[in-house]
Amino acid sequence: MAKENKIVKNDENEMIEDNRSVLVGYVRKSNAGGALKVSINSDAFSDCSTYVTSDGQTYVPLVVSLNALNKVLQGERAVTTISQMQD
Repeated sequence: MAKENKIVKNDENEMIEDNRSVLVGYVRKSNAGGALKVSINSDAFSDCSTYVTSDGQTYVPLVVSLNALNKVLQGERAVTTISQMQD
């Protein structure tokens, strides 16, 4: 899956493109409103980097903006993204 390009402000208030995140999926509130529905693109997920803990378990680190997720929970927006930050 293609990298998600974000526009961010640097210290000099200039708009720059941030190519350090990969779109992996979406989060939305269920129609009944009692749950969050998480949809992950399987191709994007399999391309994500992973890390291994001391007990040998492998994890995929993902990021969801708390601000955007709160807007979904409050009904101000329908969906937000799940991404993986890239170095």
